[in-house]
Amino acid sequence: MARKLKSDKLLFLATLLLVCASVVMVYSASAVLAMDRFQQPPYFFLFKQVTWAVLGVCLLSLAMRVNYRSLKQPVVIWTALGVSAAALTVVFFGPPINGTRRWLALGGIGVQPSEFAKIAVIIFTAAVLDRRMDRIDQMTTLVPIAVVTGLICGLIVAEPDFGTAFTVLLIVAVMVFAAGLHYRYVVGLTVVVVPLLLVVLASADYRRRRLLAFLDPWADPLGDGFQIIQSQIAVGTGGLFGQGLMAGVQKLFYLPAPHTDFIYAVIAEETGLLGATAVLLCFGVIIWRGLHITAAAPDRFGAFLALGITMMVALQAFVNISVVLGLMPTNGIPLPFVSAGGSSLLISLLGMGILLNVSQHASADA
Repeated sequence: MARKLKSDKLLFLATLLLVCASVVMVYSASAVLAMDRFQQPPYFFLFKQVTWAVLGVCLLSLAMRVNYRSLKQPVVIWTALGVSAAALTVVFFGPPINGTRRWLALGGIGVQPSEFAKIAVIIFTAAVLDRRMDRIDQMTTLVPIAVVTGLICGLIVAEPDFGTAFTVLLIVAVMVFAAGLHYRYVVGLTVVVVPLLLVVLASADYRRRRLLAFLDPWADPLGDGFQIIQSQIAVGTGGLFGQGLMAGVQKLFYLPAPHTDFIYAVIAEETGLLGATAVLLCFGVIIWRGLHITAAAPDRFGAFLALGITMMVALQAFVNISVVLGLMPTNGIPLPFVSAGGSSLLISLLGMGILLNVSQHASADA
């Protein structure tokens, strides 16, 4: 009789708690914004977030039931990469939204191809490392990963979206380093990549202004430093227990994106240190269980896949919360599972579904 596959309950519970927190906090952060700025009912963004959450949970459930090993089939990998590259190219032919071309309209619904590209690159890198881990220091292993990652990141930077491109680069770097890449290659790549990143960072005026605002937000408190200052005010006024749900002030047109990029500031203001810490604990559980699944995975592909997905969530959460606290320049990275937005929520839940599937096979093979 076949053994019943068991999922990681703690991982699933932490993910579900964050999604539930998202539904509550997106409504709290966006109700007034929807009425005043978008001339919509107060529950406009709530309805959209609930819809995406339901679709995302269905996608998670489906991913849990599909053997993760099927993802390393060449037809799956190259289809995912091809669709990602094509979608990232098509966005340049659409109208700009807030000065960027990051969105692709499908049936009246806006999707962000860069989110799907993250999963595609993770699957590709895991498949290459699975086959060639024993030759990790050879160009036959490193060049394909570098070419694919460079192409995807280049398209994302051109949107422009430096934050997402940098996140993808870091995820791949962690995966390759975990595969046993020799330190001399790490040093060499660092010497080459860091100057390139600095050039890209300095090539756009808005990136330079964000960096200067991060270094001294009070030099321009009503301009580039405004959102950093308002975010820190929101976090600081939350105290231990917060101002109460719906009672926050900074979301009322002080924070520029209270329901998306700066939703953690709204959480801190309205639920205080306790609520903000609870969100951190949920992410901590996801990272802990993700690394545990990585170590317990029954094969190398599952291990690298689990590591990549765990890093995807961990890095995005770290960057977003660091921006809210004023520890990093603003970059537009959403808080996984929590920020309003369908593309980010769907891909994050898809990643959790894949991770839970790896955990099922790890427990079955234990």
